[in-house]
Amino acid sequence: MSHTRAGGAPGEEIRPGTPAIVVENVSYSIGGKVLLDSIDLTIRHGEMLALVGPNGAGKSTLLGVVAGDTRPDSGRVYLDEVPLADWKLKDLSRRRAMLSQVNTVSFPFSVREVVAMARAPWINTEAEERDDIAIDTALEATEVAHLQSRTFPTLSGGEKGRVSMSRALAQETGILMLDEPTAAVDLRHQEIVLNLAREAADSGGAVVVVLHDLALAAAYADRIVLLSRGAVRAEGAPEQVLTEELINEVYQQPVLVHRHPVTGDLLVTPDRRDRRNGVEHPDAPGADRGFAGAGLNSSSDSESVS
Repeated sequence: MSHTRAGGAPGEEIRPGTPAIVVENVSYSIGGKVLLDSIDLTIRHGEMLALVGPNGAGKSTLLGVVAGDTRPDSGRVYLDEVPLADWKLKDLSRRRAMLSQVNTVSFPFSVREVVAMARAPWINTEAEERDDIAIDTALEATEVAHLQSRTFPTLSGGEKGRVSMSRALAQETGILMLDEPTAAVDLRHQEIVLNLAREAADSGGAVVVVLHDLALAAAYADRIVLLSRGAVRAEGAPEQVLTEELINEVYQQPVLVHRHPVTGDLLVTPDRRDRRNGVEHPDAPGADRGFAGAGLNSSSDSESVS
């Protein structure tokens, strides 16, 4: 079954399962520090792919490379089989929308004006006729329509995140790139935002999302890529990647991976059993440094913690 692309050339069709973006042997360093190390990755139409990993693993850097905002030191990125470097910026903006981790607007634009900025790539095209519909639909979808006359800087962090998601949706592209779209967003709107991303994938779009919440990644993503120190440590279905052994190794944090007794959802929770008994888990960071539960060993030779 084919789907008409959200955005792109009128009448153009895409087939779920076909590659939207291909990353080949990409590496990137800054200041002598390797941030990405020989990354290979394919993002397909009709799927939602989650990038997970600890702080500094390279998730946002990889998303920036995939979006075309960061040029890798080596390797290549292809969008619809064309090298990313060969795309004109306007054409690229009609193919992919990017939600950045930091949502800032320097001037006091209204919420509606901020979302309307997403329609710039479609000026002087047939799609320009859809501007108001696309803006209204996106504002309603993320439940920020009632804020549209407010100036962006006056919003809370979570509201800014939802407005930024609205802007990405209003751009109407076939590829969504979302960097921590649930950061600072409350429980209800986390579900709304990720449901919107899931719907985009189900309608034939390609979605790649950076998430810190592993349970959310498991619930919504078709495939998970676990990054560690700039390299792909594991890739596959949620149950293949989110194992206790892998998470313990990469995050240096003991966890329990189990199924919710009612929904069957895959859950990842810290293993606090020993801490609750006043004993540090033997695999936990600092376990060999005199830590005991939430307190510190009071002996004179214990290490200090800053």
